[in-house]
Amino acid sequence: MKITSQEEYGLRCLLQLARTPQGQIVSVKEIGIKEGLSSAYVEKLLRILSKTGLVHSVRGLKGGYVLNRPPSAVTLGEVVRALGTVQTTDHICQHFTGNQRVCVHFSDCGIRSIWSGLTTYIQTFLDRTTLESLLEPEYAVAERLTRRVPSPRRRWET
Repeated sequence: MKITSQEEYGLRCLLQLARTPQGQIVSVKEIGIKEGLSSAYVEKLLRILSKTGLVHSVRGLKGGYVLNRPPSAVTLGEVVRALGTVQTTDHICQHFTGNQRVCVHFSDCGIRSIWSGLTTYIQTFLDRTTLESLLEPEYAVAERLTRRVPSPRRRWET
């Protein structure tokens, strides 16, 4: 899975909003300073997130942005879809066609099942992970996530 800078920085901006008490307004400048981003870029990202209803802007001298829902009700899947896309099997299969208009394996492909399974797993994982779950220290987040990921099993035998 490829993570774009827009997805990474947008998520970081959202986490800044999630760390503040519900309803508290956070200025674009404050987020930019904490994340090492320009105010213009933060504004662009938050405008995108605003269009999808994840945040809303508050105008005025003490204006800024606020999360529309509690961090426990916002999933990473929503965030990634708002800021970019999660690649699908269709995208992968249509993109890597070699010299042909369509992939030579289009009608019968063993690889497609792997890509399909991975994209479904990634989308499900993102949809089950909330902003709230990322607010703890890194070690606690990593510990919780490792419990969610299936452990490796024996290699496939040939």
